[in-house]
Amino acid sequence: MQLPDFYADVPRLRVHDALAETLACAEGGVLEYGYGDAVRLAGHSCPTVAAAYWLTWLALRELYPQGLPERGGIKVEFRDDARAGSTGVVATVVQMLTGAAGRSGFKGLAGRHSRVGLQRFAPDLPLSLRYTRLDNHAAVDAQADLALAPADPALDALLGRYAKEALPADQLALMGRLWQQRVRHLLLDLAHDPGVFMVRAVERRGQHSAPLLMASQASSCRRVS
Repeated sequence: MQLPDFYADVPRLRVHDALAETLACAEGGVLEYGYGDAVRLAGHSCPTVAAAYWLTWLALRELYPQGLPERGGIKVEFRDDARAGSTGVVATVVQMLTGAAGRSGFKGLAGRHSRVGLQRFAPDLPLSLRYTRLDNHAAVDAQADLALAPADPALDALLGRYAKEALPADQLALMGRLWQQRVRHLLLDLAHDPGVFMVRAVERRGQHSAPLLMASQASSCRRVS
């Protein structure tokens, strides 16, 4: 399977999964994911899939400043219902990276390692998502606003034609290249640009409000929520 070359330039995510270690699925329980894995899971690459991957990467970096993130040890709450907009796509990518699942998730092994119920709907969240460690309850709120990087006008024109008619092969190929250029711009050029990917610590009782920790700009669609 040949994926665009730039996927390999996106930072990968390494996590520890206690279940994978218990079942000898991976040496030391260490799993590694790249953006290409998110594309294979979703079946396509778009700014929403890219934002879900990178936002989770940033959130886990903040939650686990030392050591590997603990896959299966994270709860993820969503402000929007999974049936709204692109939330279901985001939730799928988030589940792959964090292990957090909804009602259909893994029920556990001998009373341990359950992932069911670790994705939840929380309409009162201040931002689109909240990632919470189960061991120490540290949490970050996160959101990706994808409106700050406008689409190439040529891509918009091609998408408009594609909605009405079959495009010639050369025009269809051009549309795909321009689409992936938007994704590349998001994941490589704007990955650390404050403005789109917002990750901020959740204030816990007895703590002062935490400042904005990280943001990165994206390149298409609307907001990831």
